[in-house]
Amino acid sequence: MEVDEPSLSYFKSYEDLEVHKLMLNDDPRNAAYHDAIFNNKEEIEGKVVLDVGAGSGILSVFCVQAGARKVYAVEASGICKLAMEIVKENHMENVIQVFHSRVEDITEAQIPEKVDVIVSEWMGFYLLHEGMLDSVIVARDRFLKPDGLIFPETASIYASPCSVPSVYQHWENVQGVRMESFSRLLREQAYKKPLTESVPPDCILSEPEVVTWIDLREVTSVDLNEIKFRHVAVSTRVASYEGICLWFTCTFPFPKGPGNSEPVTLSTEPEEPDTHWKQTLIVLPNSLKVEAGSPICYDLLLKRSEENPRRYTLELTMLDPEEVEHPEFCGCFMTKCILVNAMIEKYERGEGDGAE
Repeated sequence: MEVDEPSLSYFKSYEDLEVHKLMLNDDPRNAAYHDAIFNNKEEIEGKVVLDVGAGSGILSVFCVQAGARKVYAVEASGICKLAMEIVKENHMENVIQVFHSRVEDITEAQIPEKVDVIVSEWMGFYLLHEGMLDSVIVARDRFLKPDGLIFPETASIYASPCSVPSVYQHWENVQGVRMESFSRLLREQAYKKPLTESVPPDCILSEPEVVTWIDLREVTSVDLNEIKFRHVAVSTRVASYEGICLWFTCTFPFPKGPGNSEPVTLSTEPEEPDTHWKQTLIVLPNSLKVEAGSPICYDLLLKRSEENPRRYTLELTMLDPEEVEHPEFCGCFMTKCILVNAMIEKYERGEGDGAE
């Protein structure tokens, strides 16, 4: 198979055992897939599954344990050899067939039937980094039955203004020594390239907003080329506004078995247990003090890189709250929003003009 240079580098990185060790030690990640698969056991038992980007093969094994009749495990990196060993170790070589290939290069002769289920752990930092969702889309369009299931089924990116103490406050006093010069260089570097860190929940400054919601049953690769988002956030307290925090959640198919009331969700939000994805931080060049009720306005653009389609550029533009249209029921302390909310409340009480 011919592979472009960015993809070759990407696949090569997944031959590093440390990468797989990190993922296999990620309990929230593994538990979410395990629970989602076993909660949907009735939909998997006796069915055919396609595992896109199978890695070590753990998701393929989960599917066989849940009763899958056949699993096609497709892995483009050299780690597929390990997957084959793990399949044998679990005595599943008669059920799981491992392909060393990109799913884009798999032929109908290799997978001669439509599959009932696609499983894939395709998510990267801030969800879209690495661009593996494109491979899932190809697999869906070529191999999935019209009524087939996709694990996960939907995904959302969230954003909120935040404080970034690891870049700002920490360097104000290092054993009695001020390190503002070092902090400034860190900010310059972080402003060019987002950070991946675990963000304490108390550093989140406002209610999060959904940047985008993705339905894996319908999304196209073109839909993912560019995502634009405008947020008028309202600070919940007095704090230092120092960046924008991004995270994602994924929701798995609604279980149809008895006793299952809701679908499994995998969340990387700051209040949930840490995952290997952590959160993504876009750091501001300067710290800004905000009060409770302060409006924080910005535009965020996620755009696929032309040089490397597996990567995205993140562009943040700070906006003047006076010049931006605020949403209805905005809770900020600006006079126009206070007056609008007062008028809405008045009409809801039946006290508006013409009220009987």
